[in-house]
Amino acid sequence: MIIFNTTFHVENDVLNDYINFMKETYIVRAANSGFLHEPRFARIQAQHEESGSSYSLQFRVKNADTLNHWFSSEGEILQGELASLFGNKVLGFVTLLEEIEL
Repeated sequence: MIIFNTTFHVENDVLNDYINFMKETYIVRAANSGFLHEPRFARIQAQHEESGSSYSLQFRVKNADTLNHWFSSEGEILQGELASLFGNKVLGFVTLLEEIEL
């Protein structure tokens, strides 16, 4: 299993709309795809941000191939909707994390 993490920086003037879109549309559709599991959405507690807020969205995914399949079949569409709605007021970057058994 890997963790698919996207960190978003969100400008203050679109914050409420962004959170609503993520909770009502993006996370629901991604989780219902059958490829991404156990969504987690969190505000990042940053100390030195001058404007806006940062958020982390995480899903568990079987492997990178599964993630690539989801992205090419469904993720690109969701990403396009996010960009269409918010433009450069919401920017994100992806990190893939490999889980280590404890």
